[in-house]
Amino acid sequence: GVNLTYTSDMAEALGGARYVVSSGGAARKAGMTREDLLKGNAAIAAQFGKDLRTYCPDVRHVVVIFNPADITGLITLLYSGLEPSQVTTLAGLDSTRLRSELAKHFRISPDRVEGCRTYGGHGEQMAVFASTATVDGKPLAKLIGTPELTGGQWDDIRQRVIQGGKRIIELRGRSSFQSPAYLSICMIAAAMGGKPFEYPAGVFVHNDEFKHILMAMETTITKEGVAYKNVQGTAAEHKKLTESYEHLCKLRDEVISMGILPPVEEWGRLNPHLK
Repeated sequence: GVNLTYTSDMAEALGGARYVVSSGGAARKAGMTREDLLKGNAAIAAQFGKDLRTYCPDVRHVVVIFNPADITGLITLLYSGLEPSQVTTLAGLDSTRLRSELAKHFRISPDRVEGCRTYGGHGEQMAVFASTATVDGKPLAKLIGTPELTGGQWDDIRQRVIQGGKRIIELRGRSSFQSPAYLSICMIAAAMGGKPFEYPAGVFVHNDEFKHILMAMETTITKEGVAYKNVQGTAAEHKKLTESYEHLCKLRDEVISMGILPPVEEWGRLNPHLK
């Protein structure tokens, strides 16, 4: 029943929209990291945010896909004037890759691997958690270091998850598209009041520890928008999460130095919801 159309007119594309998914940035190519796309896609995100404000001020939820998604999502949020609960970015792809890798290693159905989580940045500085996951009902953390999953094998799995996007580009010459498309529509469906989205999403975070940033957290998406809670994990996992946050802060500050974003203390003028 979908009515699929296309246009190069932004007013026509966004006019009256209630739910928006954007993959409108430049694609990542072989040899590039997500962060290599920063300058060009940051400018695209700024214009996208302005277009949302202009053409669909009553939009209810926006999902940003194009990389580096944590930063492009943050820029979109600021320029759109939307509430933080209304803008999310695709981060669940990393968690699904972890689930897939564990299922392949243990030679079981992915349905028997639960609680797979990566947090922080959607990039090569992501924090891959073991403490949240179970494999066939067994805590993953208790399997690591045993003959079933040696420490070296776990390190290899982590690296394959972190390098997943890079590997796809090496194999097929372009970024993945089916999984991001599917997951983003699952996120929108949850925002419309459908089945809850069960993986982390990128969300604007400002609390006692992480400030003025957008990154993957433990989230819930409902028709009320996205909400997050603090991540629980081991001390080592939390250290990785902090390092991922610090990496994102450097990217954010780089965009500020480019003049695409104003200094943090002026964000409230651009978007009153971020005071």
